[in-house]
Amino acid sequence: MSELKIRVLVVDDDQEQLTLAERSLSAYGFDVRTHRSSLGVSNLVRTTMPDLVLLDVNIPALTGDRVLTLARGQAPAGTRFVLFSASDEAQLRKLALESGADGYITKSTQGEELARRLHAIHAKGRGQAASSAP
Repeated sequence: MSELKIRVLVVDDDQEQLTLAERSLSAYGFDVRTHRSSLGVSNLVRTTMPDLVLLDVNIPALTGDRVLTLARGQAPAGTRFVLFSASDEAQLRKLALESGADGYITKSTQGEELARRLHAIHAKGRGQAASSAP
């Protein structure tokens, strides 16, 4: 298993959610960067080369699924995009499938469970894209 930390870019307009995700994921060994706007995500993905991008779905200016479409074109080949929302899980699953996301996770998923799911999506990504969360 690789000793390198998994690089995660968390995009959310809620500063408290960003702080919670950063603290939690850092504690489980992820290298975390955060961004509070849907604007500039494509450039960040290109320059920081994250392994995973955790995108809030309900973010002002551009929704997470639209950001995903734009950012994927700038992302390194192995980057996995995961939709992250407080929305109903069935709606989130449908949006993830429609947008071509590599997975989805509800915001009620935190701590060890969030880390476990991101690890699983990252591992699947090395073989083939996942259409839903593990």
